[in-house]
Amino acid sequence: MIRSLLHHTEPASRRPLRYLLLAAGLLLALALPWLIYPPVAMDIMAWALFAAAVDLLLGYTGLLSFGHAAFWGTAAYTAGLISIHSGLPFPVAVLGGAALAAALAVPIGYLCVRNSGIYFAMVTLAFAQMIYFVANQWRDLTGGENGLQGIPRELFGLDLSDPFVFYYAGLPVVLVGLFCLWRIIHSPFGHVLVAIRDNPARARAIGYPVDRYKLLAFVLSAALSGLAGGLFAISHGFASLQEVYWTTSGKAVMMVVLGGIGTLWGSALGAALVVQLEDYLSTSGFNGIGLVTGTVFVLVVLLFRQGLWGAARQLRAAVARSVRRRPGAPPPDPAPAEPVPTPSTTSR
Repeated sequence: MIRSLLHHTEPASRRPLRYLLLAAGLLLALALPWLIYPPVAMDIMAWALFAAAVDLLLGYTGLLSFGHAAFWGTAAYTAGLISIHSGLPFPVAVLGGAALAAALAVPIGYLCVRNSGIYFAMVTLAFAQMIYFVANQWRDLTGGENGLQGIPRELFGLDLSDPFVFYYAGLPVVLVGLFCLWRIIHSPFGHVLVAIRDNPARARAIGYPVDRYKLLAFVLSAALSGLAGGLFAISHGFASLQEVYWTTSGKAVMMVVLGGIGTLWGSALGAALVVQLEDYLSTSGFNGIGLVTGTVFVLVVLLFRQGLWGAARQLRAAVARSVRRRPGAPPPDPAPAEPVPTPSTTSR
């Protein structure tokens, strides 16, 4: 079963839909600052990348992390410090933050991936709180409770003070990150992650080093989370303790669950919903933002068990089945054939 998963090919009828969705998503990303306030549009894109990075670990590897705020926040502080003290272009600062987040994820992931389930979640949370404590106490570097202020937006002398202009300067960073996630998920490595998520014992029996795959997925997820965190800090010109607090991790997980676990499109949809809702409530003067977002989260979990994007896919599948039942409708695409066992792949 796992080997058949690795050689799985998508039915030809679904490929046009995939390309159509990619084109529609790109057009929407380009038009977003024309539709909503540009700083909010940039927040949506940064949180969408962060949620998708968390989904790589949760939806495709089966590991729930409550500690990814450590990588988002570490990259935010690092990108800010690089921009303030070196004057390098902001993409270089963002990449520097992502690199440090990946380096930090190696020892943390090495100690965490030996656990699973709630134990993995609690260990990652403990490490994230350690990073929060360091950021709070190291006031000479991070500013402590005052945060890191006055982060510039440098790009070869261009004026990026206008949020509308900065959105289009930062959008390629987000698109590159999302493309990397898409390639990871649709590569043989991503298929192995799914196999490990579904049956780690069987994947280990076949010969895959499960802990190494988990560690690599953890580091990749942390690096892409750092890419989003660095861009978020440059966009706001500010990095605070909120970036490394555990509620930031919980917010990203909520976005993934709202949109649909195991769907990159769902992560973007969940990010857009949460960020837009928080912006609308804060500008209207409502103080109970957490109460409303929590209520929406509970309702979606109860009514749409696979998230909003998962529910949309189920609806599309139901419509397709009803169309195929009509007289004269073309037959459905045949399911991929199971590989024929050979002496090299069967147990002796």
